[in-house]
Amino acid sequence: MIRIKLILAIIFFVMTFSSKAQVMAAKQEWITIKSANLKCWECKERLDRYLVLENNAIFQKGLIQWRINLISGEIRLQYIPDRVTPDDIRAALNNAGFDADNEKASEEAYKKLPPICKRAEDGGGPQKGKPCHLQPIN
Repeated sequence: MIRIKLILAIIFFVMTFSSKAQVMAAKQEWITIKSANLKCWECKERLDRYLVLENNAIFQKGLIQWRINLISGEIRLQYIPDRVTPDDIRAALNNAGFDADNEKASEEAYKKLPPICKRAEDGGGPQKGKPCHLQPIN
């Protein structure tokens, strides 16, 4: 009985390690996407939450990591091309309400953004004398 449990535990361990090794062995790529309305801390937090949900639900954990530069309005993402494409990533950003390179955010999602996360021409982004790219102190 103990031998069977030990053998099953070893098989489970090998299968778990094998699947993790396959993910790590997959070729990973980076992409940088510009967004005209990704300039404030609130936008960053909103997009982070959205990408976590999308990564678990749709991308099958194809996004490995991302970094958002609020000063330049860029997001740099590392992804697994077998699971997600750059077009999928841009579409997700658009569906979250953010522009992605030359593609505008979906109108419905953009309307849901708070005023500070709107494009500069719509009155969003940093206001004079009020930087919004810094995390607020609570």
